[in-house]
Amino acid sequence: MKPDDGYIAYIVNPKSGAQSRKENGKQFENFLIKRGFKVNVTLTSCLQDACEIATDAAVDPDCAMVVVVGGDGTVREAAHGLEGSDTPLFIIPSGTENLLANELGYNPKIQYLVKTFQQGYSRPLDLGSVNGKCFTSVAGFGFDGTVVNKVTQQRTGHIDYFDYFWPIWRTFWNYHFPPMNVSVDGNEIFSGRALVFVGNISRYAIGLKILHDADYSDGLLDVCIYKCSSQLRLAKHAFLTILKQHIHSSDVIYTQGKNISVTADNPHIETEIDGDPGPKLPVEINVIPQAIKCIMPKGAKPAGLRTRFKRILK
Repeated sequence: MKPDDGYIAYIVNPKSGAQSRKENGKQFENFLIKRGFKVNVTLTSCLQDACEIATDAAVDPDCAMVVVVGGDGTVREAAHGLEGSDTPLFIIPSGTENLLANELGYNPKIQYLVKTFQQGYSRPLDLGSVNGKCFTSVAGFGFDGTVVNKVTQQRTGHIDYFDYFWPIWRTFWNYHFPPMNVSVDGNEIFSGRALVFVGNISRYAIGLKILHDADYSDGLLDVCIYKCSSQLRLAKHAFLTILKQHIHSSDVIYTQGKNISVTADNPHIETEIDGDPGPKLPVEINVIPQAIKCIMPKGAKPAGLRTRFKRILK
């Protein structure tokens, strides 16, 4: 990419991430400016701002690229705004989990961000849609949704991994595993007590490979259903997931599809999309194939458990 190609829309979520991660965004901005690029920086006041800025950039022929400095929520909204356009997305991960960035192999250090930009390698990225609301990575139903909603309710600013400890602990002991019904491409594949995940990427929180075979550009969504009615069974599922053996368990249903529905008699089952509270059941989930173009490190592999723990401890 050359400065003559157009300006760069630079979306920054000032509430996302620790100060050190925000510095990476500032350093990359300075790198672009020194090389003659026009950089239009906008600070968001809410997640919807990112969608509006990206939507405007997508239809502006003078915009060459959209850069997002933020977490999964900000990236999701920017991706929604870019859906269907040729304007590429570049991510500078600064949130807690950075699910999509980690799946694409991003390293948040400035030297790696510069190298990724200079390589200019891009791939199409599928998106998912839950009741019309876009997501880039993973949607969770049941236990996972309850944890995310508890964290959100107590959130006052930037969160880190420790903010999840008590919500997970309390939910583990108090959760009652309400039954849900799951259909894939018009066929009901499960009815009962379970934890349900639908997504576009293989790794979820702290690098757990829940959606083992997911490919973010194959035009399909992966579905993982953990049959579960007790805390003991949940602990077993967690152990097997860490070992990457859960999809071989008789208590797990794993499949792929383009259209997924999740319903339940209980209207209070909580959901999440990309780490934020999601819509209430029932939901209809659809894949949007090759919805956006994303610049990513060439040849990089998703960050697994070990890599993510190293980044947490730094």
